[in-house]
Amino acid sequence: MTKEELKIVFMGTPAFAVESLRLLVEHKYNIVGVITMPDKPAGRGHKIQYSPVKQFALDNKLRLLQPERLKEESFIEELKSLQADIQIVVAFRMLPEVVWNMPPYGTFNLHASLLPQYRGAAPINWAIIRGEKETGATTFFLTHEIDTGRVILQRKIPVNDVDNAGTIHDKLMVLGAEMVVETVERVLSGNLESIEQGQLVSTDETLKSAPKIFKDSCEIHSRLTVEQAHNLVRGLSPYPAAWISIQLPGQTDLVSIKVFESEADDTVTSDKPGTFVSDGKTKAGVVMKDGILWFRVVQAPAKKRMPVEDWLRGLRI
Repeated sequence: MTKEELKIVFMGTPAFAVESLRLLVEHKYNIVGVITMPDKPAGRGHKIQYSPVKQFALDNKLRLLQPERLKEESFIEELKSLQADIQIVVAFRMLPEVVWNMPPYGTFNLHASLLPQYRGAAPINWAIIRGEKETGATTFFLTHEIDTGRVILQRKIPVNDVDNAGTIHDKLMVLGAEMVVETVERVLSGNLESIEQGQLVSTDETLKSAPKIFKDSCEIHSRLTVEQAHNLVRGLSPYPAAWISIQLPGQTDLVSIKVFESEADDTVTSDKPGTFVSDGKTKAGVVMKDGILWFRVVQAPAKKRMPVEDWLRGLRI
């Protein structure tokens, strides 16, 4: 089978998925259909906003499907009519078996972790939050249980001290797109081997999960070590961002601020954990149980993101 003969259906929604679709198009693969989420209103004006994948599909005149429900008979029939040989999923919804089991070569997914570690919706965030020194991406076949199928390819990258969720997202977006193309090339060459995920971990290794991030998951608690707090900031930046409630000097009410960049200082003070500390000019932070978390970039309520020194100027401490 040639590249032109192999019929591919691509499924995805956010910008992370666009890079894989773009690379497939650049390599002249035969994309017979693109499936993405239905349009939703966004922003203060509640204007309809296309997903990044939809916009790319429209720009490149690719056939587009936006089903409300993936089990709809009309959608299933239309999907069958595309006669895809293989389906590719990058940052999409959970698929019913009738969908992922449809093409003869199956359906494979790109996941932004080193499976079976960090199965779930937010693998990049949790890997950084938990202080991992490396992460990566995996292509694997879909099966009944989420993120558990046989692994095709896996690649690693280091997580550097200056990395946050945004930088790792962008690195894995590019690496993952290359892996998607390589996986399809293996389909064409007939060299599509895969292994069970259990073979990738030792018997005494603990599996870590990557559940969806909620607001409570983003709070910087004073019970954390300074390193844990710093990793939380990195793992949630630039979105959805870590936050903390602090009491500023001369005020009785707590104020919640988002922290986008921070620095971990292991200097132990006599101040109680949770205490706000500042020189009033260029330094501000909060005491943790074993040091000080210094804020570098913050956002106060109803304000824009700004360097901490700009925020301090407005506080008049």
